[in-house]
Amino acid sequence: MQKRKLGNSDLEVSAIGLGCTGMSWSYGPPKDKQEMISLLHVAVERGVTFFDTAEVYGPLVNEELVGEALAPFRGKVAIATKFGWEPNPNDGGKWSTLNSRPEHIKQALEASLKRLKLDVIDLYYQHRVDLNVPIEDVAGAVKELIQQGKVKHFGLSEAGAKTIRRAHAVQPVTALQSEYSLWFREPEKEIMPVMEELGIGFVPFSPLGKGFLTGKINEATKFDSTDFRNTVPRLTVENRKANQPLVDLLSTFAQQKKSTPAQIALAWLLAKKPWIVPIPGTTKLNRLEENLGAVNVELTPEDIHAIESASSRIKLEGARYSAFHQQLTGR
Repeated sequence: MQKRKLGNSDLEVSAIGLGCTGMSWSYGPPKDKQEMISLLHVAVERGVTFFDTAEVYGPLVNEELVGEALAPFRGKVAIATKFGWEPNPNDGGKWSTLNSRPEHIKQALEASLKRLKLDVIDLYYQHRVDLNVPIEDVAGAVKELIQQGKVKHFGLSEAGAKTIRRAHAVQPVTALQSEYSLWFREPEKEIMPVMEELGIGFVPFSPLGKGFLTGKINEATKFDSTDFRNTVPRLTVENRKANQPLVDLLSTFAQQKKSTPAQIALAWLLAKKPWIVPIPGTTKLNRLEENLGAVNVELTPEDIHAIESASSRIKLEGARYSAFHQQLTGR
């Protein structure tokens, strides 16, 4: 497995990481714990050294799963987790309230360390920007944790360009995690130039469009009632049908490269910048191996131009998030 450094930092990880959310939460019912532990072990064997979780995934149980599965590999893999949510008693106890107050960050960190069976977190992200807490205070709190040896690197997720600059001035930001793929290229406008300038790595989540770019989802696909994709406007039945041309385009390139649509989508990301490390999630061994195979797909500058030129002519329908989640991005 190829390695990459996230920006100007010394955090070197596998060129493709593994998003662990769906093992416990969000993409249908939680998966069998032992099966997921086995999958995480196979990922390590295949060279994956970068694993992504968060306290809110589950909540809490995804960190416990990742902590248990990766305990034998401590020091050999990098684990990223996130803070910034808390239960809302007015919302049935759902983790739907933002809280990035410094004292809360420190409490959240101690709990995450325990669940992950770690002494130090490799990469600690603010999950969403909390407008009630100045980003300087957030960065300052994480800076203290870094000085105490409890965190190695500071990250932000779905933050806007101004917020990234303000945070970086207090504590260098190692990585930004945000959605980025061939069906959501918005970060290219304002965010990526700032990251290039400041030497910040980019960790795209949903690099396969929440599964749509694999070609395995179409207008006939039925999502489980607990699958959050039921709330995604871009994935309504009508919009899946309307957005199918993008998948057809990827399939055409995949045939030329003797690969799969998912591999083309990931290879495109890897070819964009050397400091980009996508974290596709999966709960299936064959999908894991397919995703990791993207590092062997060679896309020339001409290929990239052809893919982007063709895809730019396809009008994508539907927002990538529900209104509630949309308002939390780019702040």
